[in-house]
Amino acid sequence: MALATKYFRPDFILGEGGFGVVYKGVIDESNCFEYEKGNLLAVLMSMFSLQAEVNYLGQLSHSNLVKLIGYCCEDEHRLLVYEYMASGSLEKHLFRTPGVGCTLTWSKRMKIALDAAKGLAVLHGAERSVIYRDFKTSNILLDADFNAKLSDFGLAKDGPMGDQTHVSTRVMGTYGYAAPEYVMTGHLTARSDVYGFGVVLLELLLGRRALDKSRPSREHNLVEWARPLLNQNKKILRILDPRMDGQYSSRTAMKVANLAYQCLSQNPKGRPLMSGVVELLESVQSKDNDIDESMFHNNNHKGVTLYEDPGRSHSAKGRSKREGEGSCRSVGSEVSVEQHGSNASSPEHHHRQPGGLPNVVSNANSHQP
Repeated sequence: MALATKYFRPDFILGEGGFGVVYKGVIDESNCFEYEKGNLLAVLMSMFSLQAEVNYLGQLSHSNLVKLIGYCCEDEHRLLVYEYMASGSLEKHLFRTPGVGCTLTWSKRMKIALDAAKGLAVLHGAERSVIYRDFKTSNILLDADFNAKLSDFGLAKDGPMGDQTHVSTRVMGTYGYAAPEYVMTGHLTARSDVYGFGVVLLELLLGRRALDKSRPSREHNLVEWARPLLNQNKKILRILDPRMDGQYSSRTAMKVANLAYQCLSQNPKGRPLMSGVVELLESVQSKDNDIDESMFHNNNHKGVTLYEDPGRSHSAKGRSKREGEGSCRSVGSEVSVEQHGSNASSPEHHHRQPGGLPNVVSNANSHQP
C-alpha cells in the first residue's frame, strides 16, 4: 500500500474526514499486490478500528455495494482498500461542481436512485439484516459509467432477530437525513433507512440540499418545506429541478414524488419496504425507456407530448399538461428488529465529523492528484 500510494504522498489524497485520510492507489509492476495491473484503488488510512466495515463488506457482496478488496492491520496502522469509483459521489455531481448538475438527467437520477435502493434492499434482506444508518448523497458513489454503490459502513448495525421491534442505540448519523423517531428515541429500525432514502430521493427530484441555510428561512429544511407539496400534482411539477425540464412525463414525476412522500412519512409503519421501492423504481425506469424509444426513434409518433425537446427546455410552454396520481405499493410486512444495549466498543462511539466519513472510494473532494 505504501508503494501503491507513493508512500502516502499528499498529492495522492482523495479526501479526509472523521475516520481518516483516503489516498488513491495505483497498481503497477513495482507493487507486490495480487490485483490487476493498471487498476486504481482507494486506500483509507485510519487511527480508529474499522471492524464494522470489514465485517459487513467482507461478508456482503453485491453490485450496488462498494467492493472491499482487502485490509491491513500492522502495529497501530489501519488501512482499508476499496475499488476506485471514478465519478466520485452523488453529492459532488448534484451540488458541488458548477455546471455538472445539469448533466445529471432525469434518467440518470432515476437509475442512481434505483441502484441505491437495490443496495439498501440487499442489506435489509440479508440473512441477518443490516441497518445502514447513514444514507446520504455523499455516501452514494458512482463508477465511470455512473452505476451507484453504497459506501461507508462505519455506522451500520445488525438488524432484526426474534420478535423485538427495534434496536436501541446511541443516535448517530447525519442531521437532515436521520429519521425523526430515531433522533427522538434512539430506536432504530430498517424503516429508518427508508426515511433517509426518501430524503435523497427528494434531493434528486428538486436539486436541493437536505439542509440549506442560504435559502429563505422556511426552506432551510428541505423535507419540512417540500413534503407537504409532494402529493399536490401541480405544485410538485413547479418545484422540480429546472435542470431536468422536459426530460420526464408529468405522470412519472408525480409517481416518484408520491414514493418520496411515503418514504418520508412521520409514521415508520407508513413507509414502504425497500423491496417495494425497488419494484416501483424499476417500473418507472422501464416506462421511461419505452417513452424515450417512442419519442426519439419513431418518426411517426403521434399523440400527447410527454417529453419536450431539450433544446427548448427554457420554455415552460413545452411542458406536458398531462397530470395523474402516482402510488407506491408497500410489499411485505413490517420489519422486526432486535433490541440491543449500546456497546461502548462499537465503532459508533468514535467521534464523527458533522459531514460523516469521507467518500472513501471517490475523488469527490478538492484534494486531487
